[in-house]
Amino acid sequence: MKANQSRQSPVEWEESASLLPQTGRDLPTGRHQFHRERLMAHIQQDMQREENPASTGAARPRARGFRLPRPAILLPASALAVAGAVVAGTALNSGTGANPAEFATGPALTTQLGSTTTKGVPQLLDQVSLVAGEGSRPEVKPGQYIYIESKSAQTFVKTVHGKSSLASHPLHRRQVWMSADGTKGWLIDPAVNDSPEGETLSLPDEKGNTPKAHMGAPSYDFLAALPTDPDQLLELIYKKTKGQGNTPDQQAFTTIGDLVSESLPPAELNSALFKAAAKIPGVFVVNDAQDAVGRTGVAVARLDETSGAREEWIFDKKTHVFLGARIVQVKQVSEYGVVMKPGTVQYTDAIINRAIVDGIKQTPGQGA
Repeated sequence: MKANQSRQSPVEWEESASLLPQTGRDLPTGRHQFHRERLMAHIQQDMQREENPASTGAARPRARGFRLPRPAILLPASALAVAGAVVAGTALNSGTGANPAEFATGPALTTQLGSTTTKGVPQLLDQVSLVAGEGSRPEVKPGQYIYIESKSAQTFVKTVHGKSSLASHPLHRRQVWMSADGTKGWLIDPAVNDSPEGETLSLPDEKGNTPKAHMGAPSYDFLAALPTDPDQLLELIYKKTKGQGNTPDQQAFTTIGDLVSESLPPAELNSALFKAAAKIPGVFVVNDAQDAVGRTGVAVARLDETSGAREEWIFDKKTHVFLGARIVQVKQVSEYGVVMKPGTVQYTDAIINRAIVDGIKQTPGQGA
């Protein structure tokens, strides 16, 4: 996610969207990799670095209140152009019905905030880590792919004819296939694809480079090489995400959430990630939370004091199995006439299936 929690205002989104390429289908087959941070925040960061090549990226841009919906960990470059146009209210007419610009159909998503407590956090995460580490997961063999199916929905700021308001993408199915080294893959997500067939995530990128996997855009091979001692793991996460996000603690929490969500970490690492999360200051429990498909559970969460948004990892109350994640606005924020009230759900997802399959577009139980 090239994680950076800087915030753009609706006006800045509209201005930056005009700089984006307006045609996704004509782009080369290479694709950019993006961490599960906010799409337009990345655009802002990239433009700032282009304007100031001498910058090391260590300086944190001015933070804002709004957080854009969490995009895919892996997002096609063509989707970048389309998503930017959606935020800016640019009309795109593909005639396919799969155009993301036509996908925003509902009002802002909302929920009850629920009661919270700091009691029992270590105990809950200890139980979660035990479940996460149970058994052994098969290694991904050459030619095989990690398949993850989820349901997701999101709220975002949409600007049309100079007027900004909150809108939402409806709950929809999302499917991702990725090779162990992260260089081959496929994404089917109607919120970002301009074709129902989806788009390739295979590398190299448009410049012919093959980016290396990192903490913000991990591959299975990258995850398998991480330390499984919780203290060493957390220290590494802080080191690799230094200068990102609104605070080091919030960024560490966000990074761990991304690593356990749309990926398939080895069992020992999966357990260590939750044990590491228990060591982050400011983590608390939300007693009642729902994932994107309505499954109820208990959430481990942390509040980003700068944005006023609460990031939640939702677990089954009895089995402690990870169900999904969501981002809920807790403090009211307002910029350029757009108000995001407490209870607004910026992003929500539910993990439906994770498996290892033998080919792209193959699903579990389906022959090659």
